[in-house]
Amino acid sequence: MAFEGFDPIFSKPKVEWTCRSSSPLCPFFVHVYAPDSSHLVIHVTNICEAWEARLSLSMLEDIRDIVGIGGSWSEFANYFITSLKSQDLKLVLEANSNSDASVSHAKLVAQKSKGMPLITIPLTKLVDSTATEVKLNFCSSLFDAFKMKSMECSLVKEQEHSARTNMLASEKERIETIQLKQRQKFQKISDLDNGVSTEGLQNSPGKGSVFVDKVSSGSKRRDAGSNSLLSFPSFNKKAARDGGSTKVKNRKDQSKRGPLA
Repeated sequence: MAFEGFDPIFSKPKVEWTCRSSSPLCPFFVHVYAPDSSHLVIHVTNICEAWEARLSLSMLEDIRDIVGIGGSWSEFANYFITSLKSQDLKLVLEANSNSDASVSHAKLVAQKSKGMPLITIPLTKLVDSTATEVKLNFCSSLFDAFKMKSMECSLVKEQEHSARTNMLASEKERIETIQLKQRQKFQKISDLDNGVSTEGLQNSPGKGSVFVDKVSSGSKRRDAGSNSLLSFPSFNKKAARDGGSTKVKNRKDQSKRGPLA
């Protein structure tokens, strides 16, 4: 349907008088909403006064023909709504001939952008309870829109915060993973270095035995140089025997010679 799911519009039009001598008025506000899928309601109020325009689909078709906007219906509806949201939206007031303070006629002049077709929407002045109802409805709708907007902003902020938190958590996890891999790599290299030095000493019996043999032979040589009798006991025993036999032979030779003269 034409206006199903229509979001309310709140805007502040520029106020103009048809007569420059008219006294200024307090600001006016525009509230546009769709009570159903085939109608648009426009309320204009300054809290003191209220104005209204109720537009059916057939009335919008008439406005379309008057303005001369071609294309499809959806294109015209988009142009119409965009014009009501424009910052150049104007509220033109005509002062009462008997009093400059009162307004006899009012109309909205909407334009999508400068140079584009103008849309003029006549407004009907409301009085008594109807005007009061419009004012109350405007305030209530404005509050609801503000509340909805605040909730949307809060939701967006919460989503952004959640996304930022998840991103930081992911980045932290990634950094921790990299650091863990680096520590494991360094630990592996350290273990390999320690294993090579230890196993080098344990798994090289040739070098170790040669070193021990050299040390042992060196100590034996030192012992032999310092005390040959201790180092060669068999030689010592033979020398002792040879010495004893030499003394006996000498005594026999002396006995054969006789006493010395």
